[in-house]
Amino acid sequence: MTQIKRKLATILATDCVGFSKHMEAQEENTLISLKACRDIIDPLISKYGGSIFHTAGDSVIAEFDSPVQTAKAAIEFQKAIYNRNKLEEVDPKLSWRVGIHLDDIIIEGDNIYGNGVNIAARLESQSPVGEILISEVVNKQIEKRINEVIHPLGRIELKNISNEFEVFSILGDGKNKFSSKNKTNLNKKPKFAILPFVNTSKDEDSGFLVDGICEDLITEFSMMREFDILSRQTSINFKEENQDIKEFSKQFDLDFLVTGGIRASGKRVRINIELSDANDESIIWSNKYDRVLEDIFDLQDEIVRKISIALLGEIEISSLQRSKRKPTENISSYEYLLRGKENHHKFTKEANFEALANFDKAIKADSNNAQAYAWKVCTLGQSMFRGFSDRDASELMTEAKQNIEKALELNENDFECHRMLSAVYLSNHDYILAEDHGRKAFNVVPNDPRVLSGYGEVLVRVGKVDKGLELLNKAFDLDPIPQGQSTSDNRVKDLILGYFFAEDFNKVVELSFDIRVMDTRSLALILFARSQLNQDIKNSNEYKLFTDEFKATNWEQVVDRFHIQDKKITTNLLNFIEAI
Repeated sequence: MTQIKRKLATILATDCVGFSKHMEAQEENTLISLKACRDIIDPLISKYGGSIFHTAGDSVIAEFDSPVQTAKAAIEFQKAIYNRNKLEEVDPKLSWRVGIHLDDIIIEGDNIYGNGVNIAARLESQSPVGEILISEVVNKQIEKRINEVIHPLGRIELKNISNEFEVFSILGDGKNKFSSKNKTNLNKKPKFAILPFVNTSKDEDSGFLVDGICEDLITEFSMMREFDILSRQTSINFKEENQDIKEFSKQFDLDFLVTGGIRASGKRVRINIELSDANDESIIWSNKYDRVLEDIFDLQDEIVRKISIALLGEIEISSLQRSKRKPTENISSYEYLLRGKENHHKFTKEANFEALANFDKAIKADSNNAQAYAWKVCTLGQSMFRGFSDRDASELMTEAKQNIEKALELNENDFECHRMLSAVYLSNHDYILAEDHGRKAFNVVPNDPRVLSGYGEVLVRVGKVDKGLELLNKAFDLDPIPQGQSTSDNRVKDLILGYFFAEDFNKVVELSFDIRVMDTRSLALILFARSQLNQDIKNSNEYKLFTDEFKATNWEQVVDRFHIQDKKITTNLLNFIEAI
């Protein structure tokens, strides 16, 4: 009987993301691009002492003697492919996943078998795009031997593998956390995204209507505690970045997707809408509607109800009645409202000016359109904080307050107004009213990330840290890159503030690595956290930044703008800053 040959080896599995989709769209170019990627991958595997023992063209499995060399090979080819994809002439831009595991393997001729091979392949299938997913045993071998940051992503269940694995990522930002599929998830709320609807109108100008209807639907579901729904901005980012829908669903742990198309012709609106399972893409519910624009609110009600029933059955939804939310009976006022919101979302000086004009026209068409007043306040705030207006700030603030009062007079439940008033009172250190208005906004719209982050910031400051952190983390989960921003910095900075108040200084330092552009508040809190952990702060990047750029800062004035209610915390922070 032939003796079975075994050895300890590191297995690398890599696979091209969305290869079949690319082949269907442009077969020849995809094959050319694939060959170019393999011309990068194969030589680097050989360079670092690896040996390819299986390939299916768009996937490669190789074995190495050293986990460090395996990681170096994967890092180098992932970076090379990333740089290749930045070239304008590359089309399609192919991305790859990588899984690495160290285990005992069986060698039979040119073939390799064993559980280690299976685990590497399973890790690869779960790896975030463009990253390298490694098992805990690999992490222990390489963590101090490579230059790249390794992020823990949690525990993961691998298909047909009995044990849960602690996994780590290289070349990522650490945000693609895995949540263990344990019993606590049985009570998980359905989580879904409404993706931007396709505009099938012949008239390009109707885009504002298509986006407006989609945004209204997202707001409707944001009012329901029975669901978690991704923000409008996160869904728009999916469209603009042309992401793979499966990758998008996996990234945000989605259960369901809503897609559709809208065609506007004169005063008629045709909507095709579809609810599907995010895991297997099966259709759960779909319908087509042909209505006049005046019926759009009733139509939205019907769509929301149908989707709710499809997901939860006949239940009593916890949101307010439509009569409380319907902005206007005047369709011209509604159209101007949608045009104003479209311009508000562009975040330019010209669009800001146009948005204000749109809201004024909406108010002129219907002086009882509460949402027009509320959105005008948002736009005036944008004008102030982004320097879009030459008018005096006090004049803008006076006009904003007048519009807030009018909006609340027309609709005492207008969450936009309560959200903004919460921020205003917080800036004035009136913590009681800040919490009161934040709670009112949250009670109306418990899934809007702007409400979650604003109310969460208030709660962590007034001592309700656990609830505040829950809301701040949820805001990050539903809307990692806020509207008008290009990074997750603002969400991370909010979390740093929350964990500072929770005195979880390890978490503060962990989050510090995710900030791309440092601000004074986060800088002070991170340095303080490091000191509480007895770290050598003078060898930190934050300390260098502090001494190079911020040492001459009027820190007493700056810390006052942290809006900390507990004076003892403020004093401790100022004493610490003075000491360093």
